[in-house]
Formats: sequence, structure tokens, C-alpha cells
Amino acid sequence: MTARIERPLSPHLQTYRWTLTMALSIVHRATGLALYFGTLLLAWWLIAAASGPSAYANVQAFTGSVIGKLIVFGYTWALMHHLCSGIRHFVWDLGYGFKANEREALTWGAVVAGVALTVLIWTAYAIGGGR
Repeated sequence: MTARIERPLSPHLQTYRWTLTMALSIVHRATGLALYFGTLLLAWWLIAAASGPSAYANVQAFTGSVIGKLIVFGYTWALMHHLCSGIRHFVWDLGYGFKANEREALTWGAVVAGVALTVLIWTAYAIGGGR
């Protein structure tokens, strides 16, 4: 009979205190995935524009619906958040922002900037007539 070997256990997630920086690391990856699928929607729109008025009208009908606008709004937020979070990672690549207070400030800056840019874009869209 073989004796059971006691091996060290890896730290469990329950032992970590979740921080915003940890959560946004996951969100950054999720927005990257969302941008991939959103780019398929953008390609559909461009192909429809090149295909003619009826194909373009179909895409416009979809993106003009409530669900379509929610998807486009989500794509806008994902793009802006991913951009701001990417800038945060670039600052880290330069060797700055690793102290706890700097890390939290950069993280909150990415969150606020992503939301603010999304609101700014959609406000400009609404002021421009929202077509």
C-alpha cells in the first residue's frame, strides 16, 4: 500500500482580498473578447454598406432597435474601457504606478475615463441627431 504524499496546496481564492485592480484585470480580458465579437458586427455593417441600400437598411434596422443600441453601447464601453485599461498597462510597462496608492489611482482612473468617454461619445451621438 502506497503512503499518501502530502503536497503543499496552492492558495485558495478565499484567502485573497479582492481589489479593483484584480477585478479589472479580468474585465480587461473580457472586454478584449467582447471587442472581437463586436468587430464582427462592425464588419457586417461595412459589408452591408458596400452591398447596397437594402442590406444596409437591414443592418440599420437592427442597430436602431433597442437590443441593437444596447449592443452598440456595450461595444462602445468595451472599446473605451479596453483603451483606458491598456494605457494603464502601458504605464506599468514603463515602470511606473506600482505602489499601492498609485495602482489604485490608475485603476480608478481607467474606470472613470472609460465610463466618461462612453458617455461623451453617446452624448455627441444624441446631440448629432442619433441616426
